[in-house]
Amino acid sequence: MNYLQHSINTKKTSMHEQSFFDFVSQQSGKILEQTVAHIGLTFISLFIAIIIGLPLGILISRKKKLAGTVLSIAGVLQTIPSIALLGVMIPLLGIGVKPAITALFLYALLPIIRNTYTGIIGVDGDIIEAARGMGMSSGQILLKVELPLAMPVIFAGIRTATVINVGVATLAAYIAAGGLGEFIFGGISLNNTNMILAGAIPAALLAIVLDFLLSRVQKIRLRKLRLAYISFPFIILLLSSFYLLPNVDGKLLAGFTPEFMGRVDGYLGLKEKYHLNIRTVVISDAVMYKAAYEKKLDVISGYSTDGRLKAFDLINLVDDKNIFPPYYAAPIVRKEVLEKYPELEGVLNMLAGRINDSIMTELNYKADYLKQSPEQIAKDFLVSQGLWKAPRNGNKGTITIGSKIFAEQYILAEMYGMIIKGYTDLNVMAKTGLGGTKICFDALTNKAIDLYPEYTGTGLLVLLQPDNQTVNNIITNKDKVYNFVSNNFRRKFNIVWLKPIGFNNSYSLMMRRNEAEKLHITSITNLKHYIDSK
Repeated sequence: MNYLQHSINTKKTSMHEQSFFDFVSQQSGKILEQTVAHIGLTFISLFIAIIIGLPLGILISRKKKLAGTVLSIAGVLQTIPSIALLGVMIPLLGIGVKPAITALFLYALLPIIRNTYTGIIGVDGDIIEAARGMGMSSGQILLKVELPLAMPVIFAGIRTATVINVGVATLAAYIAAGGLGEFIFGGISLNNTNMILAGAIPAALLAIVLDFLLSRVQKIRLRKLRLAYISFPFIILLLSSFYLLPNVDGKLLAGFTPEFMGRVDGYLGLKEKYHLNIRTVVISDAVMYKAAYEKKLDVISGYSTDGRLKAFDLINLVDDKNIFPPYYAAPIVRKEVLEKYPELEGVLNMLAGRINDSIMTELNYKADYLKQSPEQIAKDFLVSQGLWKAPRNGNKGTITIGSKIFAEQYILAEMYGMIIKGYTDLNVMAKTGLGGTKICFDALTNKAIDLYPEYTGTGLLVLLQPDNQTVNNIITNKDKVYNFVSNNFRRKFNIVWLKPIGFNNSYSLMMRRNEAEKLHITSITNLKHYIDSK
């Protein structure tokens, strides 16, 4: 995944200083690779949709009583939000190509079925009667009269389906199916406009070009339509085969989140310090752990206190070269908010030191595997600690709490909301699930939120980005890291780090326990040696 290696610079130069054209030049090979994969995904699903949708359209043009039912079902499928449809596909088909192609196929069905039906029933009845008078059978009338005359309408449906699939295919990256969505989701997680545009612009251009080419086919004269009949399926098959081009060499496959791919305390650090050369796919945190459990992925990036470690019997690989710094969680708050509401600091610090690694892992397990709500988990914990109080329903002011987009952050945000409402006359508004670090931090500095839980290692390497010497001097000492980020956040951003909650939720590489034991892999260095030996 070379395209993310330039997304974060560990020196003082900001990644936003890099121009879009520089980024595209550096990542041209990856952009081409993902564009080819995107075309393949689009046309595999389109080919299947044509094979099924065209006969269905013909069928309901003959049996009109079925038309309403078939078109209604296809219409309902298209109204399902694309991300929800992918979510429904994952339990049935796992992650990767299968659910992505299935979802795209379902989206493409309606315009193909509807336009085939509309085109055929729109053929002039006198022409059909004339064909019967010439002795043509029903099959001959369909192939030689109705379909040729309906073809412009049918192609209009195919054009619509193609454009829809190009757009929806960007979501395939969320479930490790590749495509231009890898750039888009990576850019959103890292707040990198260049990366977002590197995925969005080729996707938009692809939709425009394909729509234009199909419009030219749609206008072919009737005499030349026979050649189009013969060549069009082969062209779609050829374009579909693009997805098969990426090389699969049989080595271990890693699935990393978009943010991990672009962080110096993530994949960039693994490449630099371990020289780790493993096949990777970008995948959402929501499905990554289950994908490892189901043997779709061999290695994943995760969090050391994640409850899914226990649920899916995964193990953390030892970071024997210390690329992952201490990640002690603490609330970070805008200084002006604490000055306006001084009682807030003491209340938020009530959680300090109360949640260790094992407790946080158990809380995350309840959310990730037992599917308990973050609100209930937070309340139960506060009750167990003697900290829960009924809300005062005060109207002194409103504190807006943000969070990143994983269970632990939701739970912590709920805890802070409850103790603020129970111990002060302040009200609380939640803006949770804001995405990755950069989005949450920008929301804080832009005053869209007042506080959110952050991690000392993230503050050090992602947000402050000091020089290598400074990092090496403090990275193994949790107190030095905390003091450094606390002092520099206050000085640079007017943001205050309150007391740490107590647990260290570091990044980690994870494997299935049985596979790691079978391959004798206990550390990241072991993993590198195994990969290099293959």
